[in-house]
Amino acid sequence: MLHLRLIVPAHRTSEVIAFIEHSVGTAHLAVLAGAGRNPAGDLVLCDVAREAADDVLRGLRELGIDESGAITVENIDLTLSRRADKAEAEAPGESSDAVVWEELVEATHEESTLSVTFLAFLTVATMLAACGVVLDNAILIVGAMAVGPEFGPLAGLCTALVRRAPGLALRSLTALLVGFAAAMALTVLFSLAMDAVDLFHRADVEAERPNTNFIYRPDWFSFVVAFLAGIAGTLSLTSAKSGALVGVAISVTTVPAAANAAVALGYGDVVQARGSTEQLLLNLGGIVVAGTLTLLTQRWYWSRHVRTRPAGRFGGGHGGGHGRGGRGPGGSSAAT
Repeated sequence: MLHLRLIVPAHRTSEVIAFIEHSVGTAHLAVLAGAGRNPAGDLVLCDVAREAADDVLRGLRELGIDESGAITVENIDLTLSRRADKAEAEAPGESSDAVVWEELVEATHEESTLSVTFLAFLTVATMLAACGVVLDNAILIVGAMAVGPEFGPLAGLCTALVRRAPGLALRSLTALLVGFAAAMALTVLFSLAMDAVDLFHRADVEAERPNTNFIYRPDWFSFVVAFLAGIAGTLSLTSAKSGALVGVAISVTTVPAAANAAVALGYGDVVQARGSTEQLLLNLGGIVVAGTLTLLTQRWYWSRHVRTRPAGRFGGGHGGGHGRGGRGPGGSSAAT
């Protein structure tokens, strides 16, 4: 379940309480009158089944609580409550199938921002992969793929395409393009410095390299693997099972391809640089296509095959017009 913490203007509290009480999948409603200070208002707490959260959040935003007050959402690791069990049973579908779009947009917004930390992780990962390329060391390649943070902006781009959010799309593309360009440029300098101290050798890069030559020899399997990884990564994000993202990261060769292209450019090897760039683009394209299609499929499945409530004033079948004055039941607090 998810825990909602709301700060609601006092004159809207009864309306919000009525909405929550009539929403499917909610439990543990409590109101603390006047507890909010910045912004001022009443503190409203409740839990909601994950599969019903999107409707509840949409309804609260329709009421303007995000503008006049505040809406905070937290994941609950454990709830021991018969009322919580009942709420989850009443909510449509399964929690693992539900997409909480507001949560997804917020997560991808943070992960797709071009920041110093993002650039640092991507650059370090690319340099690690460069070492793996020169040494023909698959372990270093896998480690570099695990360190790379590029799935964040890729997921942000998929979300932006489905939600038609140009701002998020631009932010994600900027992080990807500027991030990889900067990481590759710095890795070129890194490889030249390593060559100057006799740690990198051109002969090693141009050798057969049986463990890592696939990086600059793209084929349709590159796209297929990236496509499957994109599906798994998107499902991991939407189901809040972030552990699967590690497997996704070490399935695709985005960072190693960028590293191989950078090292090859440093030595003037155009053939390897071109092949690595093609590998990079195939992986990025496969993930974006798969992630976008996965989100579209999830949205279609949820709207067509899961029992939903009739649309109403509050996004549920409880009608409208609850009034805007007064406090919650009991004057200062209410609980369900």
